[in-house]
Amino acid sequence: MEQAASQPKHHITAPQDRISIFQKFIYSIGGFVNTAQAAFIGQMVIVLNLGLGVNPALVGLVGAIPRIIDAISDPITGYISDNIRTRWGRRRPVIFFGAITGGLCFALMFQLFHGRSEMYYFWYFLIFQVLYFIGFTCFSIPWIALGYEMTPDYHERTRLQGASNIAGQLPWLIAPWCWAIMHNQGWFTDVVAGGRFLALVIGSIIVGFGILPAIFNKEYFSDLPKPNVKGALNVTKDFFNGAAITLKCKPFVKLCAATLLIFGGFMLASAFTIYVVFFYVFKNSPLLDNAYASGGLLLGWYGTLSAICTMGVIYLTTWLSTKIGKRNTFFITIPLSIIGYALKWIGYNPEHPYLLLIAAPFITFGLGSLFTLMSSMVADVCDLDELKTDTRREGMFGAVYWWMVKLGLALASVISGFLINFTGFHQELGLGQAPGTLLWMRIFDIGIPIVTSIVAIFVIATFEISENNAYDIRCKIERRREERRKEQIQIEEDKRRGQRRD
Repeated sequence: MEQAASQPKHHITAPQDRISIFQKFIYSIGGFVNTAQAAFIGQMVIVLNLGLGVNPALVGLVGAIPRIIDAISDPITGYISDNIRTRWGRRRPVIFFGAITGGLCFALMFQLFHGRSEMYYFWYFLIFQVLYFIGFTCFSIPWIALGYEMTPDYHERTRLQGASNIAGQLPWLIAPWCWAIMHNQGWFTDVVAGGRFLALVIGSIIVGFGILPAIFNKEYFSDLPKPNVKGALNVTKDFFNGAAITLKCKPFVKLCAATLLIFGGFMLASAFTIYVVFFYVFKNSPLLDNAYASGGLLLGWYGTLSAICTMGVIYLTTWLSTKIGKRNTFFITIPLSIIGYALKWIGYNPEHPYLLLIAAPFITFGLGSLFTLMSSMVADVCDLDELKTDTRREGMFGAVYWWMVKLGLALASVISGFLINFTGFHQELGLGQAPGTLLWMRIFDIGIPIVTSIVAIFVIATFEISENNAYDIRCKIERRREERRKEQIQIEEDKRRGQRRD
């Protein structure tokens, strides 16, 4: 925790370090788009299993393999975004391209029809999801890097991330209703047809909203000199050197580890939540379709309540971190989320299904605070990196950090598929799943995120950058920049004098 004995000074954000409301609003629209990819895919991919009969293990693989591609595309995109120089800046052209390609591929990904083989669905969805993630990486990585550099202030960074994360909760207001929308027989013949239509709508939103930050947001470091790296071999060496330096930064690695643990644990649990609600909470429904409809309604209200509570948590996290520091705030919010996971054991009650809602406000303290605090702390790490290496590397840091988030999604996808099979779940049994199967599903749903969150707390306990340290780093960086500007001016004056003498 922050050292009380050192009596840290509370810093006030200077007017020149403030980000305008318009700039925050436009950047936050990008937060909506960035979150949409995780929120909607996570809710809609179940169409493969419950709509088209694809084995859960294959569904897990089809969700995990594209993240392997991200292991390559994310750092490459980050490197490109750090090093290209165009008349429109470093970040914005890549953001524009990524929003369009990502939205188109999302719409195409769910254009599936009955009558094909299981492997056809597997390969079709896999190919378009790979293309989608490659395209979307071109949006998300430079957009994230843009946020890291929009202000040098310790607290304003948290406010910006808080604003974008509040906007990022809007997809979570809608996503929990995906099943209820797709399963609405008054609108669609079945969930597969509903998925096709919903994908077209979401893809259009990704394109329309995603291009706005590219058009209207300003870049803080748009006029940096072009890197003096030429030739494919030298560029390759520079890329791997930058990636290695990023991964050697211990404070950054700790942030990545904590994110992987908390987010991965949450996503792994959410994979079981749908099954527990359908096959345990509503196991006494007379028909499977009735269990699906009732469960979809509960999941919709649960998700909506969670998204609303998360917005409040983000606001509270932003305010609290300016009072007691980012790390101390983390030590308050994550234990509250652990309490929420434990309450799910009580909430899964077939006699009182909506008792599950009591857990939602507590669980939201986990993800609601995680990305607000971690993203702001990564921006502080970027300053530390510049102090040590004399290079701005937001794109690379953003790429590696969010690759860890996607790694959490990939691991959750793979592990959940195999764990669902491990529990003994059989789709053909419908509501007649074995009691042992439903017990294991609840244990995995509740126990995994509790364990991962506890480990994450111990990891962040050793994070070194406090508020005072961050401002001290900034002062050193700005002093060095000023010295180099004076040196450059002196060099140019000496050149002019020499030319006049000649």
